[in-house]
Amino acid sequence: MLNVPNALTLARILAVPLFLSLLVEGEHDLACVVFIIAGLTDGLDGLIARVWDLRTELGAHLDPLADKLLVVSSFITLGILGAVPLPLMIIVLTRDVIILGGFLLTAALVGETMAMAPSKLGKITTFTQLLSVSLVLLSLADWWKVPQGFLYTIFLLTGLFSLLSGCGYMIRGIRWYQASESQQ
Repeated sequence: MLNVPNALTLARILAVPLFLSLLVEGEHDLACVVFIIAGLTDGLDGLIARVWDLRTELGAHLDPLADKLLVVSSFITLGILGAVPLPLMIIVLTRDVIILGGFLLTAALVGETMAMAPSKLGKITTFTQLLSVSLVLLSLADWWKVPQGFLYTIFLLTGLFSLLSGCGYMIRGIRWYQASESQQ
């Protein structure tokens, strides 16, 4: 069902190639604007869905997909461009690949999918990841020269929360798998 929140989520997905193209072409001001707009649609789609009770199954699947697509592609591109440390890019990418792989593996093994509600640690991780990308983009666009010490502290926190939440999701997935196996 295509409603306003789902349309905003689809717009965010469609904004990713534009954002990445602008970033790679060195159009940092425009890339920053597109990223900010995409980030605002993330908050707006959820708010509209909750306030006007427009939540759908499609939106429940598309929203996290859109978030991951934006965040992971941002880290990969910024890592390749040398704007974020490669180890951080690898941590963010590996975490999401493991989460997605675990989700798909348990679905294949058990024959049903696990509910993918984000944990509190997962929400903190997403926030620090978006903050890292935002600070880098603000700096690249020359809108704000982020102090290096502050930026690297945010990078460190992002890596730490990414690792911790990734482990948390793995543990949750293993427990869910074990519980579903014991019920069969």
